[in-house]
Amino acid sequence: MEKITVRAPATVANVVCGFDCLGFAIKEPFDEITISIIEEQTVKIKHLDNFNLPTEADQNVAGKAVLAMIEKIQSSDHKKPLSPPKNLEHIGFQIEIKKGIKPGSGIGSSAASAVGAVVAANELLGNHFRTNELLEFALAGEELASQGRHADNIAPCLLGGFTLVRSVDPLDIVKLEFPPLFVTVIHPQIEIKTSEARKILPQQIPLKTAVKAWSNLGAFVSALSKGDYELLARSMEDEIIEPVRKGLIPYFDELKKAGLKAGALGGGISGSGPSVFMLSKSQEIAQNVAQEMSGILDKNRIPFKAYVSEIDSEGTKVIPRRKA
Repeated sequence: MEKITVRAPATVANVVCGFDCLGFAIKEPFDEITISIIEEQTVKIKHLDNFNLPTEADQNVAGKAVLAMIEKIQSSDHKKPLSPPKNLEHIGFQIEIKKGIKPGSGIGSSAASAVGAVVAANELLGNHFRTNELLEFALAGEELASQGRHADNIAPCLLGGFTLVRSVDPLDIVKLEFPPLFVTVIHPQIEIKTSEARKILPQQIPLKTAVKAWSNLGAFVSALSKGDYELLARSMEDEIIEPVRKGLIPYFDELKKAGLKAGALGGGISGSGPSVFMLSKSQEIAQNVAQEMSGILDKNRIPFKAYVSEIDSEGTKVIPRRKA
């Protein structure tokens, strides 16, 4: 039975000044997804962890993404034949998911499962689909988790590096150039569901606040392309989302202050939280940032995990099979 295993990285979305449009991939943590073709017209889910995630395909983000792929192949408007030929009326997929990214962590857990599943399935189908099509399938899975069409995690998870979602309908993703950067992620061991964190967001904001947000986003993208670390630091400001969501994260203000004092360029809430991220110019600074931020939660006896990582420029990739 042919199997494909892929590694799908964690991602940081929003990046302070780019709500629902900016994101980047990090090398650790990651999910591993293994998919095999089975001789049953079904999609089976097997979890290799204890997170109690759904095993029904239409209730699981990975299963939902693969079901979207199968639906596309079987649709009357899909003319491209599979190579090598396969009859999907008599086959299905078994998906094994090894979660390295805790659900509800704010670092793209659902995106990693959805993207990993479609990349692995596409590999089994002879790389039948293009990148934008894979993103659409993964978006179906992500939509199940977040109750909305948001591509700021799935885009960097698939493509790697920094990405900008210019549009979701139609899907239009821009890959961004970026200088050497290192990431510190502090993940308090609590869960915040994206769908719940969205409910507390303001539905209207003053025009003046919106203009400032647009200005910071434009400056941030420019700073990435130029390698202008000072501009990058000045651009990581948010007066819309962070003030509302930071109350969900224990000691957020103290964590951010400690990270900046240790030399980070800037940072904030990763996705909908509870993870907090900081960007730094060097690994040494990023390690110091992790140490200082960890001290805040240690002192207050709050369980957490800390990661220091480079930006993952590759995105989701197939793991070569070991030779016997």
